[in-house]
Amino acid sequence: MRNDAYSERGWSRHDREDDYREPPRGQFPWRKVLIGLGIFIAVGFLAVVGFIIAALQGLPSLEDLENYEPPVTSRVHAGDGALVAEFAREQRVFVPIEQIPDHVKNAFVAVEDARFFEHSGLDYQGLARAVLRIPLDVIQGNRIQGASTITQQVAGNMLTGRAAACSGGIGGLLCAVWTKLREGLVAQRIERVLDKDRILELYLNQIYLGNRAYGVAAASLNYFNKPLSELTVSEAAYLAILPKGPANYQLPRNRERAIDRRNYAIGRMLERGYINAEEATAARAADLVVVNRLAGDQYVAASHFVEEVRRQIQSQYGEDALYNGGLSIRSTIDTRLQLAAARALRAGLESYDRRRSWRGPIGTGDAAGDVQAQLLEASAPPQLSGWVRAMVTAAGSSGITVTDENGATGRLNGDDATWAAQGARSEASRALRVGAIIYATRNSNGRYTLRQVPEIQGALVAMDPHTGRVMAMVGGYSFNDANGLNRATQAMRQPGSSFKPIVYAAALDFGLTPSTLVDDGPLAIEAGDGTNWSPENYSREYYGPTTLRRGLEFSRNAMTARVAYEMGPERVLEYGRRLGVYGDGTPAVFALALGAGETTLMRMTTAYGMFVNGGRRIQPIIIDRIQDRSGRSVFRRDQRDCPDCTAEWRPGLRAPALPDTRQQVLDPVTAYQIVSMSEGVVQRGTATVIADLGFPLGGKTGTTNDYKDAWFIGFSPDLVVGVWAGFDQPRDMGEGETGGRISAPIFRDFMREALRDTQPMPFRIPNGVRLVRVDYQTGLLPSATTTQTILEAFRPDTEPSRDVVSSPFVFGGTDPIDPRVLSGLDVDYGDDRQRERAQRELQEEQSEDLGGLY
Repeated sequence: MRNDAYSERGWSRHDREDDYREPPRGQFPWRKVLIGLGIFIAVGFLAVVGFIIAALQGLPSLEDLENYEPPVTSRVHAGDGALVAEFAREQRVFVPIEQIPDHVKNAFVAVEDARFFEHSGLDYQGLARAVLRIPLDVIQGNRIQGASTITQQVAGNMLTGRAAACSGGIGGLLCAVWTKLREGLVAQRIERVLDKDRILELYLNQIYLGNRAYGVAAASLNYFNKPLSELTVSEAAYLAILPKGPANYQLPRNRERAIDRRNYAIGRMLERGYINAEEATAARAADLVVVNRLAGDQYVAASHFVEEVRRQIQSQYGEDALYNGGLSIRSTIDTRLQLAAARALRAGLESYDRRRSWRGPIGTGDAAGDVQAQLLEASAPPQLSGWVRAMVTAAGSSGITVTDENGATGRLNGDDATWAAQGARSEASRALRVGAIIYATRNSNGRYTLRQVPEIQGALVAMDPHTGRVMAMVGGYSFNDANGLNRATQAMRQPGSSFKPIVYAAALDFGLTPSTLVDDGPLAIEAGDGTNWSPENYSREYYGPTTLRRGLEFSRNAMTARVAYEMGPERVLEYGRRLGVYGDGTPAVFALALGAGETTLMRMTTAYGMFVNGGRRIQPIIIDRIQDRSGRSVFRRDQRDCPDCTAEWRPGLRAPALPDTRQQVLDPVTAYQIVSMSEGVVQRGTATVIADLGFPLGGKTGTTNDYKDAWFIGFSPDLVVGVWAGFDQPRDMGEGETGGRISAPIFRDFMREALRDTQPMPFRIPNGVRLVRVDYQTGLLPSATTTQTILEAFRPDTEPSRDVVSSPFVFGGTDPIDPRVLSGLDVDYGDDRQRERAQRELQEEQSEDLGGLY
């Protein structure tokens, strides 16, 4: 019947099926659209849910955030409290929120997240704006912009990573959405766990603000060299604009942009009521002046010292503790002495270099072009030098004219032109032609002095002889040379005659006295390899019987070798090891007596310090104390107990007495005798160049074979200083270039500054020393023929008396020599039998008193 009904209406079965599936013509297919839309929404919803579920996976634990300790800068302070260096991968100084000034906190809140104290981690209005802008950023290829709250930035910086790190394109879009989602989820969790102050504390200590600074405290120091408490509103507002892109507002390059943006920040602070109109006006009017912190002369001068601190800390505590641990390191350096040491060493090396040939200009340019622009492209002068780059703009018979990098013009000094001309005779490329680029200094008269970087190197160490605390250390002419090689601690060189005081200390303990006469004459000692060792004096002359004192003062090689031969090389090596100069690997050979073994300047300086302090062992100290980020001491050099050190002060209370735990490695009398003899080196011997300082000083010069090394180790009662000069690859420094000519003047110039504003003080004399006035030439008591006397230091019962038979004896030759020969007295031995008996008695007494040396 149904088929009939359809037939009656004229419809076929095919027509009936089309009618069922398709709406009448002219009607919109709402049903299909709704079904499709529903499916799309369902799929989208499931995708979002899946996306959120995936984003929730692996979210970082907030326990890590609650206990978070950000990497903090380790800082090195000098003994006088000055900051000399920082070590950090991220320069940061963590400051609790309570110690951050309100205007600093308010500046960042006003610029970065005005509704920070109102929202719960997400600013939905700002988020909506950022989401709507994403397509435009993708089309334009810009970095994805965001509207992150401070809490989101904390989450992104510390836990999830930042959306700003995502690149452009579709991939960047997905990355940004994914990161933002995770960031927002973590931000809300943070808000539920931490209070606003803690969140702001984390943010202000973590955010990167450019100029190597992480956190506001480090930025305050790096930009303005100020603690947070001293920042002005203007400066705080400037720091607050930096999170968006520090490079965009770098001073002084982008000054206008930085000031405009700073003024915007000030306006935001005014709108929020954080400052009043008067404060805003003053802040806008203030100039922005940044400083280059840790770039002054005292920081450059301390480079080698700081590198030695770095080596020790990293070796003892590890790299992570040094660069992330926020250690507070109190070093021993004295910044005034360190700068004086760097300047004295440089001046001395430059003075030596001036005695050598001019080696030519550092480059060439076009004198007809932009001279200043070309000079600024040339190699910069050494730090601390005060030199400028200059170009020869005219050269002729009337002289040489130069123009420097500052635009000033003047003539080169006549002596400098002559020096350069002499160098050009050996090599034409050294000539100062028009266009030659040089280093120079401009004098007060408008003329220029020609400069060149020395090829020779050197080192200087200044130490407290009583504690071993290193007050200054310079390891070379420039820290950048030889990859920062510290020649004070790392260069192994022969000490030459500067080792002789150690030989003489061994001899004094062996029974000799400063007045003992030793034959300064030719000798040949079998070296053990089939050859003979025949040392000569520097003058290549011999001076016969000479007191031990005069042998040290005038650095007599032959008599020193004779003393070492009589004692044996093992005794010489023993004293070298006892005083820390040589290690276990050094062989016992006679040449050690003249400084043939290798050691460092630091070791030699430390050894001399033990002479000054009365023979007590000291070790070089460059670090006094180390504290961790919380202020707890993790290392303290002085471990002596002092229960009274924490006592409350009251009138009349005396300083607590601390025990002297230093090991006695040298007899105090022997140590003082070496000090006294070393004073003679300065007063009459090879180091008279420093005598005009007018202070009690002692020391010893040293020069190795072929003038390869020049040494001077000297001291005052409370400071011991070592100086070395030479080439990194040992070679002849030139005839006459001795320790007395190169190194002693460096010592003098340093000590002039080191002893400034101090009063001369004599060396301390220990118990058991007898001071006796003797004939300077013979070491005997003065006689009618004496022309010069000195006060000599003796051990009790070793001083000379009127009984000349018991006086010191001469070693050398085939028979002992009666010292009365030198006293001007007539000695009548009678016949040969009497002469033989006198000589035999003399030899027997010498053998008894001096251990068989003859």
